[in-house]
Amino acid sequence: MTWIRPVANGLRTDHPVPGLPFINDERLPLDNPDAIERTGRNQGEGLWGRTDPLPGGGWVAFTTETKNRAYAWAVHQHPTYGRTVLLVHDQDMSSLHHDWMYGHNGFLYRYGGYWWNGTAWHRPGQIVDRAYERYDARPVKDAVTVTAADLLDHPADPGNARIAKIAGFTSIEEPLPHWRDHLALWAASRRPGSLPLDQCVIDLLAPELELTRLVDRTGLAQLAGLPLEDMPHPEYGRHKLPVPQAETAQGPRWSQPVARDWAEQHHRVHGPQKLLSGRSTFGTDQPLGLVADHNHLSKIIRDQLEASHRDQPKRGLRRGKVTHEEFAAQLAWWPAVALSDDTDGFIPVSALRTTLIEAIVGGLSKDVETAKMNKPGTSLGDIRPGIVKLLDWYILREPDGTPSLFGDICLHARTRLGLDPKDVGGMLRRSLHLDSELDGATVNALLELVLPPSAQTAEDG
Repeated sequence: MTWIRPVANGLRTDHPVPGLPFINDERLPLDNPDAIERTGRNQGEGLWGRTDPLPGGGWVAFTTETKNRAYAWAVHQHPTYGRTVLLVHDQDMSSLHHDWMYGHNGFLYRYGGYWWNGTAWHRPGQIVDRAYERYDARPVKDAVTVTAADLLDHPADPGNARIAKIAGFTSIEEPLPHWRDHLALWAASRRPGSLPLDQCVIDLLAPELELTRLVDRTGLAQLAGLPLEDMPHPEYGRHKLPVPQAETAQGPRWSQPVARDWAEQHHRVHGPQKLLSGRSTFGTDQPLGLVADHNHLSKIIRDQLEASHRDQPKRGLRRGKVTHEEFAAQLAWWPAVALSDDTDGFIPVSALRTTLIEAIVGGLSKDVETAKMNKPGTSLGDIRPGIVKLLDWYILREPDGTPSLFGDICLHARTRLGLDPKDVGGMLRRSLHLDSELDGATVNALLELVLPPSAQTAEDG
């Protein structure tokens, strides 16, 4: 998910973000999402507004703040859990709209993307589940929800706080000191009929978020099993690192579960290529299929050169220059590359990928139809050996494309045939063990990397 950092709370929100100021939102028509949209939409250059109904009831609405165009209002109205009103940077509107509408990651976000959906807290979405086209939802262990009532059980003085106005507002860099005083002023401003304070969610407590348990970049590398020099640099490659749970004077800090999730996704992305690579004649790491094609072509050319040399020794290669083996390797390299180069190669790899998906899903559709005619439940048959052979060819030459291939197979089987990804994953495992040229250990390691989380069993993880 995209981590959107709000800059302020609307005064009429039910779920204030800790540390942020409260802004007077009286001008915002919170009971009329269409009016919120019209506040900014088509009102002038650089202004924007949008509203949409939520699938489970309620709605979201956004508008550029016309009195301070650097910012925008974002409103999430839930039929059970009340209203969230945030002020965000104007350029963050579309990203937050996507998260609230399509992200499947709740509507309240804390600590770098920890999210709440009304029933439970989950870690930031990092593990892609291609079978569902979303991130795998991973619950937070021993999570405790902190409400406004919990915080206001402690002494607070609303007289030390103030409500900001949007005109001339500038976002702050550090959390407000004595924020509980501001929360007390917010509570005193609540209107009759507002959500009770013990239902207003403020924060999250969990053992994994304790500051002493967070890890730095070195700890992140250790949990990922990566050399520190291979890690993205926090200053130049921050977007390649998970969003930190805390920023300290010594640098960003991450919770250990978030670090492990990031490591898992990193290995899912880069692991297949590492698992299915081999050393070429030229000393470079290349996909095993490319190495095999090159070696095969080298042998054919070398044998022909040696045969020609025996028949016509005077036309052979000069001794002391280049051996037949070296010359054959050089001649064979680019033809081998061309066999699996989708740009201008002999084999249309992207078309082969589509064909594999359709062939495998087509075979599954026959199983589904047979089950409907005979008895309840679906017994998935094995992939035909010829298709497995073609599947081997693809994954050995396009290892980095294998996760998306297997994910799309599970996705299409689910959306088109109603099949559980776990059943499809089991069928893929069984078929590869039966007919793949890869050994069993490699098949198991590969499936752990490329099957979507929802398609995996305990055997995979």
